[in-house]
Amino acid sequence: MNTSPSTIRIEKDSLGSMEIPAEAYWGIHTARAHENFPIAKRPISVYPEFVRAYACVKQSAARANAEIGVLSPEKASLIDRACEDVKNGMLHDQFVVGVVQGGAGTSTNMNVNEVITNRALEIAGHPRGDYAYLNPIDHTNRSQSTNDTYPTAIKIALAFSLRNLIDEIDLLRGSFLVKSGEFSQILKVGRTQMQDAVPMTLGQEFHGFATTIGEDIERLDDAKDLLAEINMGATAIGTGITAPRGYKEAVVRHLNEITGLNLSTATDLVESTSDTGAFVTFSGALKRSAIKLSKICNDLRLLSSGPQAGFGEINLPPRQAGSSIMPGKVNPVIPEAVSQVAYAIAGSDVTVTMAAEAGQLQLNAFEPIIAHSLLQSITWLERACYTLRINCIDGITANEDRLADMVARSVVVITALTPYIGYQEAATLAHTALAKNANVADLVVESGLLSREDVDKLLSPDQLSGVAPATASIGIIRASQ
Repeated sequence: MNTSPSTIRIEKDSLGSMEIPAEAYWGIHTARAHENFPIAKRPISVYPEFVRAYACVKQSAARANAEIGVLSPEKASLIDRACEDVKNGMLHDQFVVGVVQGGAGTSTNMNVNEVITNRALEIAGHPRGDYAYLNPIDHTNRSQSTNDTYPTAIKIALAFSLRNLIDEIDLLRGSFLVKSGEFSQILKVGRTQMQDAVPMTLGQEFHGFATTIGEDIERLDDAKDLLAEINMGATAIGTGITAPRGYKEAVVRHLNEITGLNLSTATDLVESTSDTGAFVTFSGALKRSAIKLSKICNDLRLLSSGPQAGFGEINLPPRQAGSSIMPGKVNPVIPEAVSQVAYAIAGSDVTVTMAAEAGQLQLNAFEPIIAHSLLQSITWLERACYTLRINCIDGITANEDRLADMVARSVVVITALTPYIGYQEAATLAHTALAKNANVADLVVESGLLSREDVDKLLSPDQLSGVAPATASIGIIRASQ
């Protein structure tokens, strides 16, 4: 590094000294981590909710330390103000350590300690690096360890992010509900095992999409409760060494006030410090939601396939040219992108599972990859729901003429007439309709089995989709009577 003395400061740790850019809010511990982990090329600042959550943790610790008398009100106030600045979005570019790191998150914790300390020094009118006045470890990290602050910050970050994800999923659910109403009287042929089944409405199909998305909101809410148990006050391995009496109770109270969450201290801090089961369960809930969303996207691609040689039942909004060689081709790029997000989330779930299993004795050293996997998954899923809603679902239209023709020519509608014309007659007409590619309703009327009025009543959207009860056709004489 070519720097002049005026553009650097010298910082020391137990391993020696290093030159640090004078303008940097981070210090020597961050610098070493930056050199050691040039792996992901993605700093922790790519997850702003994580940075904000960690600032909440440090702020609550400063207030708790001041309350129990182990940190002066002046120093606690400086740390508090610096944390508030970070919470409000300041200095996020200073959180530079990579998301993939060894050390169970120590590099992240030290990055946070150093940035907050140097911002606090700046507020106090001291130069950055003046750790004799305010120290990243002795003051900002007082009564704490990476091993309790890091998992707590992950849980808070996930809780913050989950609010945004659930809001976006609920908006997507609403878009599907709007379409279900818009398509409520449009008949189509249902399918099972990729073969024609019985009729339904396009509205029912879209209502099913909305319902399954709503169920995922409930499951994510259930998983959120697991994030409420934290281990602040556990320090290194859960014994609470260096955490003064009264700190554990004070820090969780301040943390709840700061975050607006309903956090509670684990009853067994040794167990809580080593256990990552909550992250496994939460990851599973994210995967469940993503996989179900991808299934919906698969259906949308099938239903919109064509435009001439496919299903062609619905039209997705054209978003961009689909080929560099085939003029006029438009692809279902939004559902394709969402499915790829689902595949990535499924892969991240495997990563979380393996990392959770690999924890040894009193600590899981692999929480950084758990944090990265979960925060990436929840961020990508939220953005995927947004683009699916805005750039796809809201603009879907139905090919009503094609759907009506498919229903009219489908032999499966004969099922609705079987109670009135008899099974044998229905089977004969079905074979005739298939052989001649004829309209089933016309064949029934031509055969003299039912009048046009009765056929239209029995094959109405409400009757075929089950919206209207069967007794609505009680005036029609059944063949079995």
